[in-house]
Amino acid sequence: MDPVSQLASAGTFRALKEPLAFLRALELLFAIFAFATCGGYSGGLRLSVDCVNKTESNLSIDIAFAYPFRLHQVTFEVPTCEGKGRQKLALIGDSSSSAEFFVTVAVFAFLYSLAATVVYIFFQNKYRENNRGPLIDFIVTVVFSFLWLVGSSAWAKGLSDVKEATNPKEVFLLMSACKQPSNKCMVVHSPVMSSLNTSVVFGFLNFILWAGNIWFVFKETGWHSSGQRYLSDPMEKHSSSYNQGGYNQDSYGSGGGYNQQASLGPSSEEFGQQSSGPTSFTNQI
Repeated sequence: MDPVSQLASAGTFRALKEPLAFLRALELLFAIFAFATCGGYSGGLRLSVDCVNKTESNLSIDIAFAYPFRLHQVTFEVPTCEGKGRQKLALIGDSSSSAEFFVTVAVFAFLYSLAATVVYIFFQNKYRENNRGPLIDFIVTVVFSFLWLVGSSAWAKGLSDVKEATNPKEVFLLMSACKQPSNKCMVVHSPVMSSLNTSVVFGFLNFILWAGNIWFVFKETGWHSSGQRYLSDPMEKHSSSYNQGGYNQDSYGSGGGYNQQASLGPSSEEFGQQSSGPTSFTNQI
């Protein structure tokens, strides 16, 4: 039997049923979706410029762009509708910094989630034998939660800039031919941004997963166990002192109360002896 089968038969993969490992596996998958939908994007738009002089028209102007969205480097040529002249233009904007940061966070999150999942499954005993592993895991989880929040927010703003820069109406404003009412500028097809919208959604879902996993990683650290002991010690002392006080009250009530009843007054025999005095005096009379 190979080692993987032995580990599986020994129940090692049961760790995936625990929230800590299960969330790590989800983080791994969602990180793949995040950098794949953003880093693998390529799109474009097609415009047409119909000049008054049909020989100068261009009914198929393709403008292609892709990750990392350095739009100011995307150039294209359009007719000027003034003779055979051509106008060379470029899109406006550069969203490469936010896009590359987002993809970088996603790639490193994927690598760490993969390594952590392997440790949870195959090396769980070594992971929990001291506090170093859980402590490092906790710190890295907090850092990646923050990075996902920053990266997703920055990329959402970058995507908004990309949509604005590639809007056909904005591109028409760059063309001198489209400023003349006699020429007709039309959109053949607009860019499809669905995968980029999905990447932003996956970015914020990754933030939610990593932020939610902080608690489960924290439970593995010594900080959580020491905090539990700190909370339990005063409660144990309080309960023990309460029990001691109750025992003293009971013993006091059983002993002291009996003595109080015994010392409330003379007994019936003493009372009888005291009352025998007047009886003997009458007899003497």
